[in-house]
Amino acid sequence: MPRYAELAVTTNFSFLRGGSHPQEMVATADELGLAAIGIADRNSFAGVVRAYGEARKRKIKLLAGTRLVTADGFEVLAYPTDRAAYGRLCRLLTAGNLKAKKGECCLGFDDVLATSEGQMFIALPPDRLSRDFTERLEALARAAPRRSFLAGAHRYRGDEPRRLGHLTELGDRAGAPLVAVNDVLYHAPGRRPLADVLACIREKCTVAEAGFRLAIHAERHLKPPGEMARLFADFPEAIARGLQIADACHFSLGTLRYEYPDEPVPPNKTPQQHLQDLTWEGAHKRYPKDKYPEGIPADVERRLKEELALIAKLDYARYFLTVHDIVAFARRQEKEILCQGRGSAANSAVCYCLGITSVNPDNSNLLFARFISEKRDEIHLRAIRTSARGHLRDGHSLSRAPRHRRGGQGLGIDAGCHGGARQDGVGPWRGFAR
Repeated sequence: MPRYAELAVTTNFSFLRGGSHPQEMVATADELGLAAIGIADRNSFAGVVRAYGEARKRKIKLLAGTRLVTADGFEVLAYPTDRAAYGRLCRLLTAGNLKAKKGECCLGFDDVLATSEGQMFIALPPDRLSRDFTERLEALARAAPRRSFLAGAHRYRGDEPRRLGHLTELGDRAGAPLVAVNDVLYHAPGRRPLADVLACIREKCTVAEAGFRLAIHAERHLKPPGEMARLFADFPEAIARGLQIADACHFSLGTLRYEYPDEPVPPNKTPQQHLQDLTWEGAHKRYPKDKYPEGIPADVERRLKEELALIAKLDYARYFLTVHDIVAFARRQEKEILCQGRGSAANSAVCYCLGITSVNPDNSNLLFARFISEKRDEIHLRAIRTSARGHLRDGHSLSRAPRHRRGGQGLGIDAGCHGGARQDGVGPWRGFAR
């Protein structure tokens, strides 16, 4: 039985271009028996998240990619082979979006070449081949040797053997061998009318006026391996290369996790070491010799050691340093910004010694596991409540904090800036609960 991987799939996350949801694409590909499917939306990874959710329920391999479209129209599918390559693509798209107005992405061909490390590239030829395209294909192959390919899609015209043969020769000369794709826009033929309507909206015309701006057939849907093998019977290597590309791509969204931003700490110190120093310094202030002749109470000292050990194990030190920094900033203003630890944060001896909360653990028997639990692998984010209403009227607020504090995700502030954690629906990294 033939095997096939469809690596040119556009979903409805390519605005006014794709006619099917990512979930529909993945489900249909699996039902048709495809070995793999590559989701590559226009200058975006937007569609791969829902595609990944569907792929987790199935056996089909999902490739997370993007269709890079430069400002002058060069198009290439990019599939990262590992986590580092995925990061480079994300930075490329972020930079392109920042240079363009909303809804657009400004990329240059040189930008694409600069991110070539670790990418599998599949260049999409224009309707009419040109010297400029050939030169760029050669440049792409030099930047990503043995990782650059030329897409060939069957267009159901009388000259397909000749056209595909010409593309094969071009790819071989340029160092970018031909790979078979169907350049899919919808998961099933029945979505072709919707795709036509989307095209008309994009082109600002009616269906009657669209003419050649619409596809001439309804073939840009997912096809079973046997059908693709029949269409490319004279080019079996093009089918095989799609499978080779899929095998070479080891990156999966499942390897991603939220990564908390780096926290400024003194030279030659780790965040954990700095947190421990601040905690013990605060503990000596909280339990001065004049009130506690024997020093820090033994039970409090034990709790501090246990909490610091768990914080180190879960790598939460940077979060505690962020909250401590915000509290310190609020309290050193000429007109102090009132702030108070709240909720389960009051169960923490570390929070008390850092000045975040005011509940003395020596006078309470609160359960730290309500705040941080290794089994639950999460930390309740709303650690502080600021009395921001009056201070905002007087022109004092946490927005005056150092720049690296502003706009951050989920800094644990319940008034003034807690919306930062809600903008993307998650806290600063995996396991942070709201």
